[in-house]
Amino acid sequence: MAYVEASGARLYYEETGRGYPIIFVHEFGSDCREWETQVRYFSRSYRCIAYNARGYPPSDVPDDLKQYGWEFSVDDIAAVMNGAGIERAHIVGLSMGGYAALQFGLRYPGKASAIVAAGAGSGSPPSHREAWLRDTLVTARGFLERGMDAMAEEMGNSPTRIQLKYKDPRGWQDFVDHLRQHSAQGMSNTMARYQTLRPSLHDFQERFAKMTTPVLLAVGDEDAPCIETNLMLKAAIPTAGLWMCPNTGHAINLEEPAAFNAELERFFSAVERGSWRAGWSRS
Repeated sequence: MAYVEASGARLYYEETGRGYPIIFVHEFGSDCREWETQVRYFSRSYRCIAYNARGYPPSDVPDDLKQYGWEFSVDDIAAVMNGAGIERAHIVGLSMGGYAALQFGLRYPGKASAIVAAGAGSGSPPSHREAWLRDTLVTARGFLERGMDAMAEEMGNSPTRIQLKYKDPRGWQDFVDHLRQHSAQGMSNTMARYQTLRPSLHDFQERFAKMTTPVLLAVGDEDAPCIETNLMLKAAIPTAGLWMCPNTGHAINLEEPAAFNAELERFFSAVERGSWRAGWSRS
């Protein structure tokens, strides 16, 4: 088992394949196991690294709430890269991981050669902020008061995840079973400090407008909490392309793995041959 030292936590990671590196950053409801289909595919040509965020065993689960938060998540990507001896990489993040990937592009622009932000933006639209702040605090308490079994079942049957159950019942069951194994303390701390306290992506529009790193935004058309923010990001980031996957919810890489992998491969290929460019209207 491989670990790297980050600020206040030791992070577990898995490495597969050889070639140019890709770093996979998981969502709130998952861990590195939910990148399996991507790692199996891309490790044929790339060096794939998937890691567990702080709070997700076998990574450390700090007791101190102050050791959690969105800024730690950004620096943790850099810590994984430094620990693995990687100077520059493609960064792929889903949801919470997509938020971190975009922020990584702002904080460490020289370390990201390409960024994929899938399903990013929950809680970011101005009209959703009040409900988001209220609901995330309730959810944080729920992990400790109700336990992982109840919370996993509720999350798995939520309006933006039920699509996976309809399409791939066994894949959905794996997702829920993995979620049940997570640390209730780690999930609660992550929800209370990272998810609740992270700023809206809309607050960074001026900084996103200056990004030069190639960006692929990916969102399901049934992932209602994220669509508005992805449209904003497409308009704000000069080098962003937007792929919207039909009849798809939040866990886009699990619901449509073949289509997701194909879009990423097309994006990486364009970046690597130098043909990914800013939108035509910005020429």
